[in-house]
Amino acid sequence: MNTKVDLESRIPNNVGLKEDRRLQRALEQWQPAFIDWWRQMGPEGFQEKDVYLRTAVSVESGGWAHFDYVKMPEYRWGIFLEPPVKGRKVGFGDHFGEPAWQEVPGEYRNPLRRIIVTQGDTEPASVEQQRMLGKTAPSLYDLRNLFQVNVEEGRHLWAMVYLLHTYFGRDGRYEAEELLARRSGDADRPRILGAFNQPIENWLDFYMFTTFTDRDGKYQLLALAESGFDPLSRTCKFMLTEEAHHMFVGETGVERVIRRTVEVMREHPDDDPRRHGVLDLPTIQKFLNLWFTLSLDLFGGEISTNAADFFANGLKGRHKEEEYDDHLALDRHYAMKVVKEGKVVEEQVPLRNAMNEVLRDAYVEDDERCVKKWNRVFEKEGMDFRLRLPSRRFHRHIGIYAGHWFDPDGHLLSEVEWEKRRGQWLPDARDRSYVQSLMTPVLEPGKVANWVAPPRVGINKHPFAWEYVRL
Repeated sequence: MNTKVDLESRIPNNVGLKEDRRLQRALEQWQPAFIDWWRQMGPEGFQEKDVYLRTAVSVESGGWAHFDYVKMPEYRWGIFLEPPVKGRKVGFGDHFGEPAWQEVPGEYRNPLRRIIVTQGDTEPASVEQQRMLGKTAPSLYDLRNLFQVNVEEGRHLWAMVYLLHTYFGRDGRYEAEELLARRSGDADRPRILGAFNQPIENWLDFYMFTTFTDRDGKYQLLALAESGFDPLSRTCKFMLTEEAHHMFVGETGVERVIRRTVEVMREHPDDDPRRHGVLDLPTIQKFLNLWFTLSLDLFGGEISTNAADFFANGLKGRHKEEEYDDHLALDRHYAMKVVKEGKVVEEQVPLRNAMNEVLRDAYVEDDERCVKKWNRVFEKEGMDFRLRLPSRRFHRHIGIYAGHWFDPDGHLLSEVEWEKRRGQWLPDARDRSYVQSLMTPVLEPGKVANWVAPPRVGINKHPFAWEYVRL
């Protein structure tokens, strides 16, 4: 397979669409429906603006990022897979050491389709969640980053649709249509996963979403990149190169919010930061609590027969599976905190049944690294305040902690106590009203909203004052 992308095709690709006329026709028939969805549900009010965007021209190192101005509906969404690894083997589970599959094994057809559809559904969902944010962008730099995230989520949708069309026949074509039919937050046809029906009403939501929810996406892709189904593995490996930018937008966005708040606190040490039009630190912590816990739910239940089956069948592995010394996970256990008779106790769970939690461990460790980086802003200023991740038992709606109430330290509460205190830990109506009051657009090159600091560097060696979106 060539790593060079066929840029002349109606659908840019490196999978040889020209040699498969049936598949090419099917995808070209789906393409207009995608463009209609993009125009209807993509960024509101900016469809005809020239945006300085990155586009893949090759999957080789250094060749996947080409920058130029483009109108978003004309963006060259395409299908890109990492080059195949000759002689690749299944790396875990009951098929460990067998040749990786180039076609869908019949017995795993339904679970594989379910995995691909669930991953695919998250991509258009996030575009829908963020479609109104452009109207309140704090700078042209941020506006461009929002649109870069959006078009890459659109390309990730194409990646999953390619797999559905290529390997799942009529069922796959139906599922590809359904990916454009559901809507984030719709009462009748919502997106599959809860966090992707949550409204993203402001830029603090967006920065937290791209920090925490896109990081969940990273770990789901890392697990799927281990899959014994080789086309899925190769697809996810390329998607990871783009996912990194989304987390960069979130991490640096929150850091810029913190820097600006600290500047104001230094200038007005005895005053409420809200009186000076910036975000106070408790509110930042509340939004962190919200998006971290919503994202924890995306990994699924802590004790899961589905996760055990996916691992056993070679469909979904662990993060960096090659680093483990036992790829069968048959005789080992995982120590897990569970709720029994009103108390939190430790229980030994068969390791295969705890695979969601194993992946969540790696995710939480990565999040802690991110929060430590944010806290360096306070350390440099000699401030005692620190942001922190709440307990993974806090504010959960999926898994063994759902239906129980915990404080951010992981202590079990009564429902009455939870309802009385939840406003201390999660954004309430007053918090959201204040944050929304700050969302005034600043769209002049080189200018930035009062509540967020400018970035330290621009994009592709351009300065912050570059015209990233031509208005």
